[in-house]
Amino acid sequence: MKTDVEELTPTRVKLTVEVPFDELKPNLDKAYKEISQQVRIKGFRPGKVPAPLIDKYVGRGAVLQEAVNDALPELYGRAVEETEIFVLGQPEVEVTELDDGTQFAFTAEVDIRPKFDVPDYDGIEVVVDDAEVTDEQVEETVGNLRERFASLTTAERAVEEGDFATVDLVAKIDGEEVEDASTTGYSYEVGSKSAIEGLDEALVGLSAGEDKTFTGTLVGGEHAGEEAEITVTVQSVKVKNLPELDDEFAQLASEFDTIEELREDVRTRLGRQVKLQQLSEARDKALEALLEKVDIPLPEKVVEEEIGRRNQQLEQQLQMAGMTKEDYLSDEEKSEEEFDTEVADAARLAVKGGFVLDQLAVQEELGVENEELSEYVVTQAMQMGVAPQQLAEYLTQNNQLPAIVSEVLRSKALNLVVEHVVIKDESGNVIDVEAVQRELNGETAEGAEAEAETTDADAEAGDTEAAAEADEAAGDEAAEETPAQAAEAAAEEAPAAGAKDDDAK
Repeated sequence: MKTDVEELTPTRVKLTVEVPFDELKPNLDKAYKEISQQVRIKGFRPGKVPAPLIDKYVGRGAVLQEAVNDALPELYGRAVEETEIFVLGQPEVEVTELDDGTQFAFTAEVDIRPKFDVPDYDGIEVVVDDAEVTDEQVEETVGNLRERFASLTTAERAVEEGDFATVDLVAKIDGEEVEDASTTGYSYEVGSKSAIEGLDEALVGLSAGEDKTFTGTLVGGEHAGEEAEITVTVQSVKVKNLPELDDEFAQLASEFDTIEELREDVRTRLGRQVKLQQLSEARDKALEALLEKVDIPLPEKVVEEEIGRRNQQLEQQLQMAGMTKEDYLSDEEKSEEEFDTEVADAARLAVKGGFVLDQLAVQEELGVENEELSEYVVTQAMQMGVAPQQLAEYLTQNNQLPAIVSEVLRSKALNLVVEHVVIKDESGNVIDVEAVQRELNGETAEGAEAEAETTDADAEAGDTEAAAEADEAAGDEAAEETPAQAAEAAAEEAPAAGAKDDDAK
C-alpha cells in the first residue's frame, strides 16, 4: 500500500492511497460469503452459492462495492498510522480507481491537529487570589445556618416587609382567568422580589382576609410577557423568628458544644473551600499562561462543532430551568451578538487547550493505566449518582472509552504543567500545591516526612528497587490528584435543617 500526504491547509490534509488489488482478496472472499447467504438460487443452499454464479446473477460490481466498503475503514486507519498524523473527525472519502484485478485507489480529506511543539513551561509564574477567610464570611455562613433553623409564628397584624405571607393569586387577562398563573396557599417572603413584579408593594399593609388587585407582567406559562390583572388575597401573616447565636444554638445545629467551636469549624471549612478554589484557579491560570506561549491554527470545523456543543448544552440547561434564551440574555444583560462572540472565543480557547495538552502528553510520553481509568469512572459515577459498573458498561457500549482516555491524559498533562509553574497569591506568597493538597486530604507534613524517612530506610537496608517503586508511586499519586479528588477526601457536609413553623407543632 502506498500513501501520499498533501497538505491542503495547516489543519487539513488529503491522503492519496493506492492499494494492490491482491490486498482486497480477504474482503472479496467475505463479500462473496455474505452475498451467498442472502441470494436464493435453485439447487444451492444459502451460503453455498459459487462465486461465478454470484457474478452472473448479482454482478461482479456489487461484490466489488461490498468488498471496498468493508476494506476502507482498515485501509484508511493504516494510512493514518503510517503517515503519523493526528486526525480530527470523520474523513471525506472518494474512490478514485477500482481496476478489477489490478489496483484500487482512494482519497481521504480530513482535519488534523496542527504540528507544533509545546514550548518550555518551567518557571512560568501565575498569580491567584489569596486564600483568606474573613470574619464577615464566617458570620455570613453562620447566619445562613441560623436562617435554616428559623421558625414561623402567626402575627395578628398587617403584612410588613420581611414577613412570610400565605396568599392566593388569581391572574386575569381581558377578564379571563389564566389558570397557570393562579395559585392558592402560596407562601411568599415579602420583600424578596422573587415573584411577579408589584406583588411586594401590593402585600405590604394587607391583613389576613384582605385582598388587592394590581397590574403585573406574567413571567412564565403560556402568557409569559403579557400584562394581567392580578388579585392577591392574604390568608395569614407569619413572622420569622431566628434563634439566638449562643451555645444552645450550636448544640442544636451541629455536633459542637459552644458557638465559638461552631464558628471555628465554619472557618476551617471555608478555609478548605478557598484553598480548593485557589488550586482550581492555579490550574486554569497555568493553562492560560501556557496557551499564551503557543500560536497555532485551529480547524474551523472543529471549532464550529465545539460552538454547537456549547450552545446545545446551554439550551438543555435553560429548558431544565424553565427559561428561554431571551430570559438568559436579559438576566446577563448581553446582546445575542455579544453572547455568540463569547461562546466562539471560549470554544476556540477550549480547542486550543485540548491540542496543547494532547501534544504535551505526547512529548512527555504520558500514558494511562487501567487503575487511573477505573478511578476516573468511579469519581464520575459518584458525581452522577449511578453505580460505577453501570457507567463503565455505558461508556464501553457507546465507544466512549477513547474520549475518557484522552480526558485523563489531558488532566495528567495539566498536572505536570502545574508542578513546574511558580504559583503566587496576590500577597506574594509562593504556594506549594502538593502541600495544599496534602492539607486538604488531612495529611501532615510530619507524616509525609516520616513516610519519606521510612522509604529511605528501606532503600538503605538493601530493598533499593522496591523503595524506588514506592517513591515513584507516591510521586505519581500526588501529581495526578485533582482538586476535586482532594475536596472529596476533605469536605464534609454541614448539618441540614429546614425552617420550622411553630403553628404546625
